[in-house]
Amino acid sequence: MKKYKSLLFLKNAFTMIELVFVLVVIGVLAAVIIPNTRTNPLQEAAIQLVSHIRYTQHLSLVNDTYSSSDANWFKKRWQINFGANIGSKGVPAYTIFSDTAGSSTGDPQESEIAINPENPSQRMTGGTTGANSLNYSHSTFVGMKKLNLGTSYGVSSVGLSGGCSGARISFDNMGRPINGDQSSMTGPYSAGTQRLITQNCLITLSDGNENIYITVTPETGYTCISDINSNCI
Repeated sequence: MKKYKSLLFLKNAFTMIELVFVLVVIGVLAAVIIPNTRTNPLQEAAIQLVSHIRYTQHLSLVNDTYSSSDANWFKKRWQINFGANIGSKGVPAYTIFSDTAGSSTGDPQESEIAINPENPSQRMTGGTTGANSLNYSHSTFVGMKKLNLGTSYGVSSVGLSGGCSGARISFDNMGRPINGDQSSMTGPYSAGTQRLITQNCLITLSDGNENIYITVTPETGYTCISDINSNCI
């Protein structure tokens, strides 16, 4: 009886050849599947940026800067500003701020920068010029390193085209996107300084080899990852 059980076990067990075959199949599947599950840093950067553009619009909707006693109230609208921080070798970074201090120079100061809702001790900047606390490489940096697109995601350039240009986008109290530097505007919507975006704004992120596009639509300010023709994907 014992001999019969041993023979039955051997009959039902894997042979060495079968085990080797299984391992080879697993290796082939892993070689095919694993590369496809790797993250795309440029794609991650675009997803993050879309979220933060929408957050900038949200701040504009819930924190209206209008004041009847301040003739320059419109210069304090919430905006997202793209720039290069010398502390991180001049690579692209961005800052979300409301230009409320002093005479609204257009340059963010620490007190003007949005607070990270997930960590109140951090400001929403990837590094910008000014105080040491805004320098990406300084020990007192209070920003968010992920907002530094160059060091975190390998982004080498950020370009604005179509309905926008320069290096910043802001929103009015109705969530409509506005192009340009508000510090040079003479009125919220006055003739000659009318800067409401009237056609799709295309933001191009590049790592030197690949491009990915983000579109901000006029009037509604809806933001999405898109193709080069501003079709959301």
